[in-house]
Amino acid sequence: MNDPTFLHPDCPDWRRLGPTEVDAAIRAHSDIAAAEQQARRDLWAGGFTRRRMLQGGLMAGVAAFASQLVTTQVSYAAPGSVDTGALVVVFLRGGMDGLSVLVPASDPELLVARPGIAVRENSGLIAFERGFGLHPALAALKPMLAQGRIAAVPAIATPDLSRSHFQAQDCLERGGAGSSASQTGWLDRALELSGPGTTWRGVGAGYRLNRSLSGGTNSVVVPDLGEFDISVDDSMLDATRTALAGLYTGLDHPVAEQTTLALAASSEARTLSAAETASTTRGYPDNRFAHDLGTLSTLIRANVGLRVGTVDLGGWDMHTQLGTPDAGDMKDMLTSLGGSLAAFFADLGAKADTTTVIVMSEFGRRVEQNDSAGTDHGHGGLALVLGGGVRGGVHGNWNGLAGEFLDQGDVPGSNDYRNLLGEVVMKRLNLSDADASVIFPDWKVAPLGVMA
Repeated sequence: MNDPTFLHPDCPDWRRLGPTEVDAAIRAHSDIAAAEQQARRDLWAGGFTRRRMLQGGLMAGVAAFASQLVTTQVSYAAPGSVDTGALVVVFLRGGMDGLSVLVPASDPELLVARPGIAVRENSGLIAFERGFGLHPALAALKPMLAQGRIAAVPAIATPDLSRSHFQAQDCLERGGAGSSASQTGWLDRALELSGPGTTWRGVGAGYRLNRSLSGGTNSVVVPDLGEFDISVDDSMLDATRTALAGLYTGLDHPVAEQTTLALAASSEARTLSAAETASTTRGYPDNRFAHDLGTLSTLIRANVGLRVGTVDLGGWDMHTQLGTPDAGDMKDMLTSLGGSLAAFFADLGAKADTTTVIVMSEFGRRVEQNDSAGTDHGHGGLALVLGGGVRGGVHGNWNGLAGEFLDQGDVPGSNDYRNLLGEVVMKRLNLSDADASVIFPDWKVAPLGVMA
């Protein structure tokens, strides 16, 4: 920041207004804003003209300055909308091998193609249906499976045949959109159609905003509720909040609303964080993925208006040493996945009945194992749907692993991801067929039956 000695009429040395330059600058701007508030109202009372916008340029600059001090992105939506429950999308990045998770153990072709890594029927496989079983490392999900709260869709794919992680993920998170809608994510479009909501209606748990949430709804990125705050010294936090609130009081400008919402959200986050115990105390495994799920659970249980949450779990690109049911990378990853999801639903309590989780990945793997006891990039993969409103079972088209049904050595994309995502989002967010055609342009959703 340049040396704005003109900012404060009573204190030419503006730095003396606070213990740090950031605090001092906020106070200086706040005092000026309060003094000029009525003049600004008079200036803009007749509407926004080019001249008035230029005359109001100082305040736009102040708004830009203050927005840099707020570490969150917030939506402009108002609270008070109907609670439709929550949709949580778990993205397994790297290309999860669906044949190791939902195992067609009764198919004789599986052992021919994977003599060293196939999960066999006598290896603790968790019986499902249609000749499938779940990997034994997902044992933590057995109670939900028995309750009919887990659905699976094998041979699922995007409309993009790319084996590139980046391209396949991008296609999936855009919702396969090839028109102007491709600039936004499918979840962002779903939130837009779901109507007004709170600042928390779209939340990315972690340190990055998923492509699926990018767009005009300005979803919030939350690495940790305790860190969701204004970047100033703790001893000056309350005073800084007061100054920022004063700075924007009465200002009829979108950034003023953004800042007001951000202040409210950061205050709410501190309250929630202070009242919550650590995720490990609540039964979650001790890892980042579980922690992020715990953050989403806290927000859902707090009734702050969360409709859509996203969380990532990487590490599924297993070209080498995929392992066996007893040891290896797949067992370790699935143990973490299953244990974290089971803890999440237990932590939700009554909210588990209105929370639906989609577990998805950008593509599947080739049927045949490679020379390094792993699998290479393929096409058709696996998606799981868990929780409230789910009709349990294995859904969609599946023709087995015989050569005539494969696509150049891959599981084919017999089931389109847009049909699954469209069905779940319509049911969970109470959207219509017409809404679905906006979320997934140029596509008519044909439900697979995963939702009751």
